[in-house]
Parts: sequence; structure tokens; C-alpha cells
Amino acid sequence: MAKLVVLGAAESGIGAALLGKRRGCEVLVSDKGKIADAYQRELEAAGIEYEQGGHSFDRILAADFVVKSPGIPNHAAVVQAVHDAEIPLISEIEWAYRCTKVPVIAITGSNGKTTTTALIHHLLLSAGIKAALCGNIGSSFARHT
Repeated sequence: MAKLVVLGAAESGIGAALLGKRRGCEVLVSDKGKIADAYQRELEAAGIEYEQGGHSFDRILAADFVVKSPGIPNHAAVVQAVHDAEIPLISEIEWAYRCTKVPVIAITGSNGKTTTTALIHHLLLSAGIKAALCGNIGSSFARHT
């Protein structure tokens, strides 16, 4: 059983943790701050262990891989420790993409992403194609994987 540590417990981190649990990983979610009550309830209902108010470096560095939420800067001490330990570190989007088998339309750029994404989603639904809206609008990609 792979050991997954998820750094950050907002929408993308919770989605990544739930995906890890569905994939049979042993999951620990670690957040430097307070985890919102609704997210704590989700983790508890799924049987996912979590910590808040700081990081247990010894437990994090025992991971087989780490998923980092986008709000955690790359210069954070915990991220540097993961890099120094040469533990694979990926984003929630990469984790979800590795696990999905459905086609993905990804929108990047500096302006118009939300509008373009919403328009494409609308067009797909109007054409009778089942489509999920995820990322910066909607829920995390990992929740839909």
C-alpha cells in the first residue's frame, strides 16, 4: 500500500486525499493551519488521518509520494524537506490526471480562463456530453476522478 501525504487541506488537498483513499493508498493530510470543519468531517467520514496546526516532518518524510496543494509556496520548509529527501512531489492536478481514463480539456493562460472554461462546459452539456467543471471553478479535479 503506497503512503500518500497531502500537504494542504483546502479543496484540492481534500480532493487529492479522497482520490488517494479510493486508490487504496494510506493517506495523511497535513496542514500548517486550521482545517475547516466541513473538510475535517469529510476526512473523518472517509477514514483519512489528518493533522492541523503544523507538520510532522518524520511522518511526511516517510511518504512514497506527496501531493502539494497550490497555495503552499515551493520555498516552504516542508516542501524543501520533501525535495531534499527526494520524495516525488506532484500537484493535485497531476495526481488526478494520472488516475483518470477520460478525455481532459485543460485551459491555461493569463486571461479568460474562467470564461473559456465555463463556455466549453456549457457547450459540452448542451451537446449531451457528460462533463465536469473543475479546477479554479467547480470542485477539484481529483474529486471527479
